[in-house]
Amino acid sequence: MSYTTPTPTQRPALAPATAYLIASGDLRESANTAGWDTQAHLEEAVTGVLNQLGWQVIRANPVDPATGHGFISSQRMGLEVFKSIPTHAPLIVAEAVWQYSHHVLAGLRTHEGPILTVANFAGDWPGLVGLLNLNGSLTKMAKPYSTIWSVDFHDDWFRAGLKEWVETGTITHDASHVRPLPELPPSQELDLGSRIGEQLLADKAIIGVFDEGCMGMYNAIFDDELLNASGIYKERLSQSALYAEMLRVNDAEADGVHEWLVERGMTFRYGENPDTELTREQVQWQLKMYIAALRIADDFGLDAVGIQYQQGLKDVVPASDLAEGILNSTDRPPVLSRDGHRELYAGQALPHFNEVDEGVAVDALITHRVWTAMGLVPDNTLHDVRWGEDFDDRFVWVYEISGSVPVSHLGGWDQAEGWRQDPVFFPAGGSTINGVSKPGDVVLSRVYIADGVLQVDIFRGTVIELPAEETQRRKNATNPEWPIAHVVLHDVTRDQFMARHKANHVQMVYAPDATTADKALLAKAATFERIGIKVNLIGAVSV
Repeated sequence: MSYTTPTPTQRPALAPATAYLIASGDLRESANTAGWDTQAHLEEAVTGVLNQLGWQVIRANPVDPATGHGFISSQRMGLEVFKSIPTHAPLIVAEAVWQYSHHVLAGLRTHEGPILTVANFAGDWPGLVGLLNLNGSLTKMAKPYSTIWSVDFHDDWFRAGLKEWVETGTITHDASHVRPLPELPPSQELDLGSRIGEQLLADKAIIGVFDEGCMGMYNAIFDDELLNASGIYKERLSQSALYAEMLRVNDAEADGVHEWLVERGMTFRYGENPDTELTREQVQWQLKMYIAALRIADDFGLDAVGIQYQQGLKDVVPASDLAEGILNSTDRPPVLSRDGHRELYAGQALPHFNEVDEGVAVDALITHRVWTAMGLVPDNTLHDVRWGEDFDDRFVWVYEISGSVPVSHLGGWDQAEGWRQDPVFFPAGGSTINGVSKPGDVVLSRVYIADGVLQVDIFRGTVIELPAEETQRRKNATNPEWPIAHVVLHDVTRDQFMARHKANHVQMVYAPDATTADKALLAKAATFERIGIKVNLIGAVSV
C-alpha cells in the first residue's frame, strides 16, 4: 500500500536587512476598495523610511488586479499569504483603514520574527482604530509585538522608532502614566464597590450575545473561564432569532416608539432614495429591533445585551445603532411584554455592548450598577478612539461611535438628530443618534485580556466644548453622521495612550462634577477588584 505524504510549504530563505509587509483589510469589499489609495500612501511612506535606514521591504502579496487592492480580506487568504513569509523575518502589519484582525492572527500567532504594527494617525481613514484592535488581539494571545504611528511619517519620533525596531526588534514607549491600584483606605466608596462585587459573585449576571466575533475583533471575545470567575455568564443568542422577533413586532408598536421620540424632540433627516438617504421605512425596522431586543432580553433575564450586526444583519435590515442608543438611555420609549401586561425594564436602561464587544459588556454592566447605586445617571457607552489633534495647547481626542450613544450624553432627545449611515459600510441604511456630547467630567475605562487574566485600565477625562466651526471640522474629517465627544485625558499624552490601550474601544460615563467622578471611579475600581479583575490606574487618578 502506498500513501501520499503531505509536506508543509517551504518558506523562502531569510534575507538580511529585509522586512516583509502585510495589510489586513475589511471583510466588506466596498471598504477595501475605497481605502486602498490611503493604504498605498502609508506603505510607500513606511517603505521610504526603512529604505533610508538601509533596509528593503517586500510586500508579501501583490495588489490583486481583479480587486484593485492589496488587502488580506479573509482568514484563508491570510494563511496563504503567510506561506510566502520567512518564519523568522521581521514583519510589518501596516494599517491605514479598519481591519479584521481575524484575517491575520493565525499567521501572526506562529510567526517567530519581530512584529511591528504601524498605522496612520488621521481622521478620514481609521488606521489607528484598526491598529488598536490588532494590538489588543495580539496582547490577548500573548504575542510580543511593537507598535508605532504617525500623522505624516516625516516626524523624528516616528523615524527614531523605526530605527530602534530594525536595530533591536522592539520599540520602547513611555509607560510612566500607568500604576497598579494601591491598597485602598476605608471609605464609603470602597465599601459600596466591594458589596456590589460580592453581590455579583453570589447572584451572578447574564449578558446576551447575539453572535460573537464581530468585525474580526478577537480581543472582544472573553473565554467563559475568565468571564465566569467574575460572576458573569453568557447567553449565546442568534441574530436570526432577533430578526424573527422583529418580524413579529407590528407597525403600530414601532409607530408608537417613533411618535415618542419625535415628541421628545428628536429629528430625522429623511429623504426618498433608500440607497443614499434615510427613509422612514429604515427607521421603522430599527424601532422593531429595539422592541424585539427588549423582549428577548426579558425572555432570558438578561442584564446586558450585545448585537453583532455588521456581519449577517447588515445584509438584511438597517443598522442596529438607533436601537442600541435607545437601549442605553434611561429615558427611553416604554415597551410592553408580548401580552401587553408588563413594561419591560421599566425606568432603566438596558446596557448594550456595541459590536458584541465583551470587554464593553463587563464594563457597561459594572458601570450601570455602580452609578445606579450612587444615585447617578448610569447611561454609558463605548466610543471608537477615532482620532485627535491639538486645540488651544491641549490634545483633544475625537471619540465617536456609529450612533449608539445614549441621549443623556448629548443633552437630551431634543439635541439628537437621525442621519443615514454611510452606504459604504451600511448598505441597508438606518439612522444614527447624531449629536455633540455635552461638556462634563467623565470616567473612562477598558476591560481586556492580558497575561491570561481580565484587566481593566481606568482613567479620568473631561469632555469639553469646542467652537462650532471646530466641531464641524472634526466631524467632517471623520464621520459627520456619528455622535462625537471632544475628550481631554487627565495627564495622559497622545502617544502614551496609543502605546498602552488594548482595544479600539473605550467606555465613557458622565458624573455631575469632578469630585463625584473621582468617588464613582473609586467605587468602580473597588468593584472590579472584588470580582477578581486586575485594576490599572492610568494618568491622574485620585483614589
